Amino acid sequence: MTWIVRNLWLIPALPALAAGLTALAKRHQRRYSAALAIGAMGLSFLLSLCAFSQVMLAITHGQPSRQVVNFPWFEFGNQWLKLGWMLDPLTAIMLVMVTFVGLLIFIYSTGYMAHDDNFTRFFCFLSLFAAAMLGVIIANSLLLLFMCWELVGLTSYLLIGFWYHKPSAAAAAKKAFITTRIGDLAFLVGMLWLFSQAGTLLFYDQGAGCLEHSALTAMVAHLTGIGMAASTGIALLIFAGAVGKSGQVPLHVWLPDAMEGPTPVSALIHAATMVAAGVFLVARVYPLMAAHSDAASALSATTALQVVTWIGAITAVFAALIAVAQNDIKRILAYSTVSQLGYMMMGLGVGGVAVGMFHLITHAFFKSLLFMGAGSVIHGCHEEQDIRRMGGLSKLMPVTFATYAVGMLALCGFPLFFSGFWSKDAILHAAMGWSISRIPFYLGSLGALLTAFYMTRQVYYVFFGTSRLASHHEATPAAHTAPPTPHESPSSMTFPLVLLASCAILLGAVGTPAWPWFDSFLSGEAPIFAFAGFLEHGILPVMLTSTLIVFLGLALGWWFYGRQPILSADLPDALEQLQPGIFRVLQNKFYVDELYEHTVIRWNSALATFSDWLDRWVWNGVVMTVSNLVLGLSWLARSTDTYLVNTSFDEGCNTVTTSGKLLARLQSGRTQSYLRLVGIAFAALVLVLIWSARS
Repeated sequence: MTWIVRNLWLIPALPALAAGLTALAKRHQRRYSAALAIGAMGLSFLLSLCAFSQVMLAITHGQPSRQVVNFPWFEFGNQWLKLGWMLDPLTAIMLVMVTFVGLLIFIYSTGYMAHDDNFTRFFCFLSLFAAAMLGVIIANSLLLLFMCWELVGLTSYLLIGFWYHKPSAAAAAKKAFITTRIGDLAFLVGMLWLFSQAGTLLFYDQGAGCLEHSALTAMVAHLTGIGMAASTGIALLIFAGAVGKSGQVPLHVWLPDAMEGPTPVSALIHAATMVAAGVFLVARVYPLMAAHSDAASALSATTALQVVTWIGAITAVFAALIAVAQNDIKRILAYSTVSQLGYMMMGLGVGGVAVGMFHLITHAFFKSLLFMGAGSVIHGCHEEQDIRRMGGLSKLMPVTFATYAVGMLALCGFPLFFSGFWSKDAILHAAMGWSISRIPFYLGSLGALLTAFYMTRQVYYVFFGTSRLASHHEATPAAHTAPPTPHESPSSMTFPLVLLASCAILLGAVGTPAWPWFDSFLSGEAPIFAFAGFLEHGILPVMLTSTLIVFLGLALGWWFYGRQPILSADLPDALEQLQPGIFRVLQNKFYVDELYEHTVIRWNSALATFSDWLDRWVWNGVVMTVSNLVLGLSWLARSTDTYLVNTSFDEGCNTVTTSGKLLARLQSGRTQSYLRLVGIAFAALVLVLIWSARS
């Protein structure tokens, strides 16, 4: 076992240490906190590269690509509960992605948060957030993963509500925390069920882990009361936790509201950490998700994977439709994230770990690029976030525009030159060949069309035409200052954008059909370069279809928003003019929040009110009745003791005492007293005898 495997825990420990030291720093120690956070993340990135190199060497030399370190944590009964960490291809690629993207976001944050009074606290939370996500990645125990998983939830609450003085930010933080707890509760139940079935929560433990053959075989063979295999039930419960964390329908409502946090937080949550944790969890427990009972069932998707596929496909289209009608630049990207996460889940369901995870990795780079680009736009437009009030920024912010365009094309899946094209096509190709149904393929294609359309709409609103920022400023009654002029962001913000834009282009090379390096790496095999990969069944037709879909989406976006410049922020949207009713439904997010408000939340409030009434008047009444009854019995017992028992006993004691005193006088010990009594008795006897003789 190599040094990096033994010390893999250092990768999350360094940011955690930085968070602890920053928590002790004073508010004015801004450079210290930023340097500590960036330095720790930089060291974690270097260690991640070492771990990645170790896995690459193992694959190259034909050695096992998975190594684990397990250790006992505590003992209960006669059994030890163990924790551990693991280095395998999935861990290695995720570590590099999270630390690299996280490092760039940390650097970007020094410019974006430069004027914030709580700069030090921000970097403390940011470091802890990164440490928690890295802990999720390296865990070889579902229990350790769950601990870090909950820490991710806590830090996301702290970061989303970082500007807690804003009611909307505080509400969004609570909404995110509570909504994800719903999924986490199911996750916890699934974890307990898994432990009861497998007797361990270690993933891999020399054949005895819960994801290894013996445990999976036993869980598949064990049927529940409704005829479902235990493996299926456990997998679905764990997937519920992923649904909450990764914002899948119906627990997606928290994710768009998370935009209330600072933009670096949005980039970190939506690209590299929190939402990726759910997809990573499904990939990590994929052997459990795909566990089947016989060879026949192995030819079709398991129930768990079918659920993953359908939830992902529905989410991909549902969120894309909502994004079409949003006007907040970050909220559009938020719904785009929800949609792309749906793609990842669908990819896991129809194509396996490599298909879903490849899109996760490419998405992490171009979505963090888009969020940080949006932050640059907001910074340059003096905190304006409404795309209708922007415009003309391509000339005023050239670096931001160029890099944002790269991210937009990668997200749309523009053919050949951008990584999103290859990762999206891999999902569509797998969906085309899915044995259960073709519907996910059609839903994925519709999602791709909508993605190209709403991103084209956003780019035309933000970067083309003339600036509408000044006209909006003049129309504001309270405006007494000169209208703001948009400006390019500082190099600390644009430098990460350039790096991410380069990655958004270059990453596509590792996942083409000619060189499926990513797929080979995750499977622990050496990649083979061959152009014949393009000739595999269905690849070229899917590539052609997806290309036509992307161009159609771009053309529709140009038709509605690019043919004529947008002159005023007050003009109705082109789609709104065409279909105001449908546009209103999309703009209001299908009224899902309102539905929850009038059903789940109202029912919960009513239940809380009823529980309060029950507690006050029923249970409290029962408690008070019992309490008064006990008090009455105690009073009766006290009265009986005081006035009956004590009185009788005291009187008896007094009588005995008096008798004792009288008898004590007779037993004085004085001889003359005894003789006196004898004389008196003798005289009395004489008198009695005389009286008797006379009678």
